[in-house]
Amino acid sequence: MKNSIRWTTRIVAASLSFAGFVHSAQATLVGTEQVAAAEGVLSAAAQRERVNQLLNRADVAAALQERGVDLAQAQARIAALTDAEVEHLAHTLDTAPAGASDVLGTIVFIFLLLLITDILGFTKVFPFTRSIR
Repeated sequence: MKNSIRWTTRIVAASLSFAGFVHSAQATLVGTEQVAAAEGVLSAAAQRERVNQLLNRADVAAALQERGVDLAQAQARIAALTDAEVEHLAHTLDTAPAGASDVLGTIVFIFLLLLITDILGFTKVFPFTRSIR
C-alpha cells in the first residue's frame, strides 16, 4: 500500500512539473470572409443558385411534374423568396434524410416497446416471452 502511494505521488509530482511546459493559445483577428470560407457558409445568392440547380436536375423535375407542379412556377416562387427563407430552405435540403420516411424506425420502436412490456408482465403480445413477474 505504501509503495503504491509513493508511486502515485511521484507520478503526480512529475505531471505537475511538466505542466509549466504547456504552451498558451495565440489569438489573432480573423476576417469575415475567412470565417465564411472556413465554415462553408454560402451567401444568399449562392444558396438560391444551389436550390435552382437542384430544381434543374432531371429526377427532381420529373418528381415535380408527377406531383402536378410546373417547373417554371417553382423557379418563380424560389426567386420570390427572401434571403432568410432561401437559407432555411437550403438548410432543410441539406439536413433532410434520404427517402424522407422513417417507417422502419417506427416499426422497430413499437416492436421493442411491446417486447419490453411483455417481459415486464404488463402485456402478453408475443408467445416467445416470459414475464419477470
